[in-house]
Amino acid sequence: MFDWLKVLLFPVENPTVIHSIVSLMLAIATGVFMGRLKLGKITFGVSAVMFTGLFLGHLGYRVDKGILDFVRDFGLILFVYGIGLQVGPSFFSSFKNEGLKFNLLAVSSVLFGGVIAFILFRLTGLQIEDLVGIMSGSVTNTPGLGAAKNTIEEIKNTYPDRTFNDPAIGYAITYPLGVFGIIGVIIISKLLLKIKPDEEMKKFRKAKINSELPLIHQKVRVTNPELFGKTLHETIKLFGREIVISRLKHSGTLAVKSPTLDIELQDRDVLMLVGQEDNIAEFTKLVGRASTDLFIESDSELRTKNIFVTKPSVIHKNLAQLDLFNTYDLKVTRVFRAGREILPRPSLELFYGDKLRVIGSEEAIAQVETLIGNSEKKLLEPDFLSLFAGLLLGVILGSVPIVIPSLPVPIKLGFAAGPLIVALLISRYGGISFIHSYINNGAIYFMKDFGICLFFAAVGIHAGEGFYDNFIQYNGWMWLLYGSAITFIPLITMVIVGRFVMKINYLQLVGIMSGSYTDPAALSFSTNYLDSDIPIQSYAQVYPLVTIFRIFVASLLILIFS
Repeated sequence: MFDWLKVLLFPVENPTVIHSIVSLMLAIATGVFMGRLKLGKITFGVSAVMFTGLFLGHLGYRVDKGILDFVRDFGLILFVYGIGLQVGPSFFSSFKNEGLKFNLLAVSSVLFGGVIAFILFRLTGLQIEDLVGIMSGSVTNTPGLGAAKNTIEEIKNTYPDRTFNDPAIGYAITYPLGVFGIIGVIIISKLLLKIKPDEEMKKFRKAKINSELPLIHQKVRVTNPELFGKTLHETIKLFGREIVISRLKHSGTLAVKSPTLDIELQDRDVLMLVGQEDNIAEFTKLVGRASTDLFIESDSELRTKNIFVTKPSVIHKNLAQLDLFNTYDLKVTRVFRAGREILPRPSLELFYGDKLRVIGSEEAIAQVETLIGNSEKKLLEPDFLSLFAGLLLGVILGSVPIVIPSLPVPIKLGFAAGPLIVALLISRYGGISFIHSYINNGAIYFMKDFGICLFFAAVGIHAGEGFYDNFIQYNGWMWLLYGSAITFIPLITMVIVGRFVMKINYLQLVGIMSGSYTDPAALSFSTNYLDSDIPIQSYAQVYPLVTIFRIFVASLLILIFS
């Protein structure tokens, strides 16, 4: 009676399309369930899909080869593109602060791991593709494995007689070592260095007090006689720093206005300022003192509202071109983009999805809403034209052959680095024509997790086929030993150099360690173990560049030594 269900759910030797889909869905569903289970403070998240795929592959579940290749590559493309869109803005801006130091440390660990893999290649006699798989698993780097497999396919297409081992076998054997290895180093280093998370948090906040300050607003009373009769333009020019004056009220009146730059200051005027805390403090000293006036905030004529940029006609225009104040008597006081607050400047270019905080009359705000769009519903709906056009550009960039003399085939960025670089550039510059960077957070997280689940399921099921036999055949215990060198030597070096030479805060250092090994499981553990979200910030700062370097290291090792 239920023979059809048995045929559908149980493994078969020659899978059809439906059997392939069932195998993939079983791996993903059971993996996501297992990933939610806690082992102490550790949760594996979607990484567990890799292990359930291995187990199902070992039990005999199979996926049609054409479907397997498509699912693996498409999943990887979705994952890295989502990462690029998510961390792009913070990635580029971080280089103005600590990002250069963080990325130097992280990239050095990547190159160090590549050197160790090369030394093992010379000493052990293993095939380079096996060692690249061991290296990728030991540092839990999925895009590196994807790049290695793409490079092998390119060589096979050029030289059909060449045979290669599957790097996914070494990856699968050493992946658990990579996950637990980073977590172990975090725990042991915290104990040996006697780290107290609360003290590290205090040091972090103290170090940040003069950088990346959030925008605040404050009321100021004008009492400096030297400024009486001067225009706002002259006063701001004298001050010499960025600040926005959103409201002004003359003393003795209840009328509140959004001031023009040619308005003259009078004795005891009250100003509403928007800017960074240190700038506001200095401006207050210049013009007078802080005010407690309540009327400037209670005017019935002026309204404050957030407006989203959704009209194509204003995207990539700057605030000076829109000239909202002279045209509509409305002032922009802040711009919110990718989780950051930006002080509006005339030259600030608007991107799709930007949120503008404006002040003006209800009529002016309504007119500007029509101009700019302010369609929250549109932002919630995924723009598939923009998404898939961006993915297509990433695939095209990843397929461009880069000829390097003495290499057997041209090197390519591949499906991992190509979409990642395109996503980073789109998120940095706001888009290319109709391709924009805005995707709501829920959609980005779905795209990333769905993509990596597809990739893990495909790789796991394929590697699980004959996994036990391969473990015995290739002496898996020795591979774990080789993987330990690639896992622990760069990690320990990173802790010593980062903590004692570069003087990096431990909470940030843990994020760099997790980012250098592109390990979301270690990141999740560290945020729970240290009770802090600081590791997430440094993880995002190093992840893109680390991923690109791991892709290049994996590809070059195979191209040069295969």
